[in-house]
Amino acid sequence: MELNVLRYIVLSPLIGFLINGIGGKRLGHRAVGLVANATVLISFLIGVYAFTVLLSMPVNERLLTDTVYTWISAGALTIDVKLMMDPLSVVMALVVSGVGFLIHVYSLGYMHEDRGYARYFSFLNLFMFSMLLLVLSSNIVLMFVGWEGVGLCSYLLIGFWYEKDSAANAGKKAFITNRIGDYGFLLGLFLLASSLASKGVLSLDFTAMAGHVALLSPAVLTVIGVLLFVGATGKSAQLPLYVWLPDAMEGPTPVSALIHAATMVTAGVYMIARMNFLYVLAPTALEVVAVVGALTALYAATIGLVQNDIKRVLAYSTISQLGYMFMGVGVGAFSAGIFHLMTHAFFKALLFLAAGSVMHALSGEQDMRKMGGLRTKIPVTYAVFLAAALAIAGIPGLSGFFSKDSILAAAYGSGHTVVWLLGFITALLTGLYIFRLMSMTFYGESRIDEHTAHHIHESPKVMTVPLIILAALSIIGGYVGVPRLLGNIFGWHDSDMFVHFLAPVFPVVPAHKMPVAVETWLMIGSIAMAVLGVFAALYVYVTKRMQPAKSAAQAVPGLYRLLLNKYYVDELYNAVIIRPLMALSRSFLWKFFDVWIVDGTVNGSAYVTEWASARLRKIQTGDFQVYVTIFLIGVFSVLAYFVLR
Repeated sequence: MELNVLRYIVLSPLIGFLINGIGGKRLGHRAVGLVANATVLISFLIGVYAFTVLLSMPVNERLLTDTVYTWISAGALTIDVKLMMDPLSVVMALVVSGVGFLIHVYSLGYMHEDRGYARYFSFLNLFMFSMLLLVLSSNIVLMFVGWEGVGLCSYLLIGFWYEKDSAANAGKKAFITNRIGDYGFLLGLFLLASSLASKGVLSLDFTAMAGHVALLSPAVLTVIGVLLFVGATGKSAQLPLYVWLPDAMEGPTPVSALIHAATMVTAGVYMIARMNFLYVLAPTALEVVAVVGALTALYAATIGLVQNDIKRVLAYSTISQLGYMFMGVGVGAFSAGIFHLMTHAFFKALLFLAAGSVMHALSGEQDMRKMGGLRTKIPVTYAVFLAAALAIAGIPGLSGFFSKDSILAAAYGSGHTVVWLLGFITALLTGLYIFRLMSMTFYGESRIDEHTAHHIHESPKVMTVPLIILAALSIIGGYVGVPRLLGNIFGWHDSDMFVHFLAPVFPVVPAHKMPVAVETWLMIGSIAMAVLGVFAALYVYVTKRMQPAKSAAQAVPGLYRLLLNKYYVDELYNAVIIRPLMALSRSFLWKFFDVWIVDGTVNGSAYVTEWASARLRKIQTGDFQVYVTIFLIGVFSVLAYFVLR
């Protein structure tokens, strides 16, 4: 069904970008904020309208399209700028625009004194445009345009305070790391296009590809799937291309919330889910996705245990939670992966924005070792932070519990025991690192310096109201996907509405039938791990009042140093990749190739020209008789040639 308003979901924030980007300095703060927020709100409201239209359609016909114009026409190949909304893309569009709008509102208060206010909101709107284009594209080529757009915007926003070397370097690091992943995506795209073309299929629309990828061999599909996943590891910060994301904390805190919660980092998960028709035919590629996701989840969680910067703890938490999402889609539970993507958008956006509220109260302080005792001083921020922490820890009744448990159950039920075990252990670590953060920030004795302590204050309502809305979503957002086991216990018919809503998009992947007793014990086990992690953190850091760094360093000094230095991966990359490339650039590309080949060619051609000119100009004497003589010699030479031949 054609619905021509879909284009305005994408165009609205683009218009906001153009208005604020061109005339923002002349408009003033109030007008800039109004334009930026209104354009994103319009996108969200149109998305809600499209969602109601989808719900009114028969289940197996829920597809809305909007063809804007023909973009590429080359022989039989035609690629349109065409938008598509089905159950999967409407979930993504509502999450992106809804959470994005709350972050925009929060930014009104957080950034109100910044000199780059108009530039900030213009970049934020461009980010929204790129992400909405990515999730609503009907073909993989147009998706790649949005894919690259969010990469560009991440560079602009992470390095927003470009006067700081650390921010500028973090922006470059994010951009370059994502380009490495994008090469994999492009190679997968080229291989997919050429392979389909060899079978006579000249369309890269998702619906067309879904009907024809079965023509390709499993080996080709596996290579395509792995190459596309390389792109996802860059965009969604998975091993080994995760290193840009912790440094992305150099950007403004609302940017961290936008990148880490609802937009860029979820693009890889969405892409795998959108290409589900290919991955189910390439089980080896799916195994790679699941294993990398599980390893990343555990790996990042261990690093998060010892970080002292409040935003960096949340950054490694994001990497870990993204690993859970890839675990879900990797074991074939695409709905579970997208479900966790949605709930994670709620509580992770809340965690970052609440961390920003803490920093706002402490005049920008990010070191948790200089916090403590804030529970009574900023009670609203504490309450919403607690809700988000309980949600991400997987405490029953909150959104994170439902989505995380569905992934773990799917991993175990599909026979991926090792993947499940890694996720199971990560559940313990999640509760541990997030309540270590809570303990160091809000509980115990205050470690805040006297000058800062006099200025502690709760954030204004323009910042706390979005926090309260996100807290509500973090609490109730999971009830659209209550597991069948709990639904049967409480007598809720059709409890897993989220899975049923997405069913037309995703194939049914066979899973091992689990007895109710096994499913029950799995759920009890995941709850126990979450609760154990929470209480272990509270016992160590609140009851025992241990100094986090000192106690860990004394107990396991080697392991503590390893985790504190993030497994020395950045140092390894510097030693193995960056320094050799820099040395090669200096010694060969610069001092030899550039100086001798490039400059030598240019300078050499100038020297030859100068040498030849110096000799040829000797015949230019200015003497008329010499010129006549030379002319006559030439004439007689020509005549002699024709006479004597």
